Amino acid sequence: MPIPDPAAGRGPVRRWDVVARARLTLDAFEHLAGGLGTTLLALLAFLMVAATALACLVGVGLPLMPAALRGLRSVANRERARLSRWGPELVEPGPVPPGLRSALTDPATRREVGWVAVHGTLGLVLTLVGLTLPLSAVTNLTFPLWWRLLPPEEAATSAMGLWVVRDLPGALGVGLLGLGWAVVSMILTPGIARLQAWPGRRLLGPEPGGDLLLRVAQLTATRAAALDAHAAELRRIERSLHDGTQNRIVAVSVLLGAARRALARDPAGAGEILERAQDAAEQALAELRGVIRGILPPVLTDRSLADALTGLAAACPVPCRIDADIPVRCAASVEATAYFVAAEALTNIARHSRARHATVSVRRDEDRLHLQITDDGDGGADERTGSGLVGIRRRTEAHDGTFMLTSPAGGPTTLTVSLPCGS
Repeated sequence: MPIPDPAAGRGPVRRWDVVARARLTLDAFEHLAGGLGTTLLALLAFLMVAATALACLVGVGLPLMPAALRGLRSVANRERARLSRWGPELVEPGPVPPGLRSALTDPATRREVGWVAVHGTLGLVLTLVGLTLPLSAVTNLTFPLWWRLLPPEEAATSAMGLWVVRDLPGALGVGLLGLGWAVVSMILTPGIARLQAWPGRRLLGPEPGGDLLLRVAQLTATRAAALDAHAAELRRIERSLHDGTQNRIVAVSVLLGAARRALARDPAGAGEILERAQDAAEQALAELRGVIRGILPPVLTDRSLADALTGLAAACPVPCRIDADIPVRCAASVEATAYFVAAEALTNIARHSRARHATVSVRRDEDRLHLQITDDGDGGADERTGSGLVGIRRRTEAHDGTFMLTSPAGGPTTLTVSLPCGS
């Protein structure tokens, strides 16, 4: 079972890259801080299950055991949700089976008991150590700025007993000590975060073979989403051709017939009718070109995704900035999906958000294409309002990608899509 990396998605980190290493340390610190809550809950759940098991020895704990196991499952599901935000998703196994015998023989329950025992003890120790290292580094690094505010007896003991701090040079020595703690933190904290998460990844994951079943279910769902997206796209093209282009061509046919009949009796009027027919034909061609660009924009084939997005931004009523870093082309279907996502999102921004500015950021990170669209509008975007977000999700999941929308009331709105480049 892979150990989650708190910096997943940020690319390889070189040892000499201090900024990237510091970012990795901050991510690990955030991961450990989030795990502090689950370690305390796991410790309480472990004590509850242990106390109930001891009570069962004297015959009074049996009625309490189902409730204790349900509490254990609830705590384990919180850890699954936390770890899923930092790496591969851990699917909840469902409710505890009814009946004490079924609950005790449930493999997921047995693994959860082992998890709370490890996470509530060793995990708590690792969490406290991992959080203490960066905090000590920050405290010591900033010590020269505020040491004079401390009472003399506290300032004198602030150098871990190595020396007595009575003046500025001594305080600067504590700052240098903090620099050493910072180096130690950047080296150890990411590893501590991975070690803290390892029992959860190992014990809270699905049964052997469960990954395959989950993958089959996911592929079934994404196949259905792909078929739905394909059907929706065919309906969109049919509506565009029927309601727009077809009507224009019918108008051209009617006008040409009227001009032919008018040639004999009113040649001047026939010229005016032909001019109107020409205008209708040009409008039909323009609408037909729009439908073709909606299926697959030629600029994607002729140039690149960045150029296609630049064209979208230029046509958007809301000022839009494109930030694209795509050194290698992706599969045509992936680029077409990314273009569709950006086009639909910018359309929603222009229609509903009342935003003053929008940004489209595209990055390729190894084998995935990451697309992020943000705006400073009113927020409150919801898939259930029928604003095209459901279509974006279906298109994304059809390529085995991920879709995430953050849109609090008052804004800003951030839509993030990640697609595998080889799809």
